[in-house]
Amino acid sequence: MPAVYKRILLKLSGEALMGDAQYGIDRTVIERIVIEIAGVLQLGVEVAIVVGGGNIFRGIKSAGDGMDRVTADYMGMLATTMNALALHDAMRRNDVVSRVQSALRIDQVVEPYIRGKALRYLEEHKVVIFAAGTGNPFFTTDTAAALRGMEMNANIVLKATKVDGIYTSDPLENKEAERFSKLTFDEAINRNLQVMDATALTLCRDQKLPINVFSIFKTGALKRVVLGEDEGTLVNV
Repeated sequence: MPAVYKRILLKLSGEALMGDAQYGIDRTVIERIVIEIAGVLQLGVEVAIVVGGGNIFRGIKSAGDGMDRVTADYMGMLATTMNALALHDAMRRNDVVSRVQSALRIDQVVEPYIRGKALRYLEEHKVVIFAAGTGNPFFTTDTAAALRGMEMNANIVLKATKVDGIYTSDPLENKEAERFSKLTFDEAINRNLQVMDATALTLCRDQKLPINVFSIFKTGALKRVVLGEDEGTLVNV
């Protein structure tokens, strides 16, 4: 079956990279994620990734504990860069060609974000991993995913989580919770369903960029999403 999306923006949370651990990066988990990504590359899909940093440092929490919010957010951006490098290394070991671009200048370690170069890498079927969020404090990596998705002309933003979609309530706490197959942006915002933060949702809604929330831990889920199958929850206008 042909893929229904030519170019995707995959949002990987830092929490997804740590698996069942309390902190850091689970190498087994990151290897499995790379294998899932390799599977969609074989379909001819172009893949860009925005990675979070919550497995290493969470800026909002530290700001709540008394740290200066701007400082905390910059530390969080550095955490996303560490995750991006770990993902890049795992891809190299699995023969997946990738490039890391950072919104913060760390030229000895990663390339700076340049839209034209990123687009060219995607056209060459290289995976582009975006680090350091938007490069600005007060903006989440969800917002960075929406922004990069629009800049890369992605067909869809795929948010990889630990649950297989958006539910009426937390499925880990409520066994009666039901999964939504489809939602509109307004429904997600009005019901406060925690798909992404409000800024990211509004950006995607205004630019008519759909979002699919799915489980990265479900084998083959990423491929089923790009094939247009009923996997996860699709949020659209």
